[in-house]
Amino acid sequence: MPKKSDQFWMSNAVELAKQAGELGEVPVGAVLILDDKIIGKGRNQSIELNDPSAHAEIQALREGASTIGNYRLIGSKIYVTIEPCTMCLGAMIHARIEKLVFGAKEPKSGAVTSANDISRPNSFNHTFKVIDGILKDECSQLMTNFFRARRNK
Repeated sequence: MPKKSDQFWMSNAVELAKQAGELGEVPVGAVLILDDKIIGKGRNQSIELNDPSAHAEIQALREGASTIGNYRLIGSKIYVTIEPCTMCLGAMIHARIEKLVFGAKEPKSGAVTSANDISRPNSFNHTFKVIDGILKDECSQLMTNFFRARRNK
């Protein structure tokens, strides 16, 4: 069976982002993959859970660690609709993920290529591959529509 594409996995993250947006959360979704299977999923839930750390990425990492019984997620890949913030990127570094794939850049708080780049080599004792722009228009549009609707209220 052929490996699933980055677009396939990102479309799963997009669906989670849509769920978050429908519930009044910033529409961000994430899926964590190991051996071509989802081991963790997350959507923003900070408001719902009254938890500032309940970002989509953190939720996916927590579920993935629980699924495999180890906080080290070696060999895993995480797909996120929006460029991760500093908190989420730090968690990915500590989890030892293999690859981060994200859709749209986050110019105000993105910690990979936009506002801050804390992922550059030699910054930490672990680095990982980064791919951006997968389904970026769809991911970006979710954010644009969400914040436009919020401003119009």
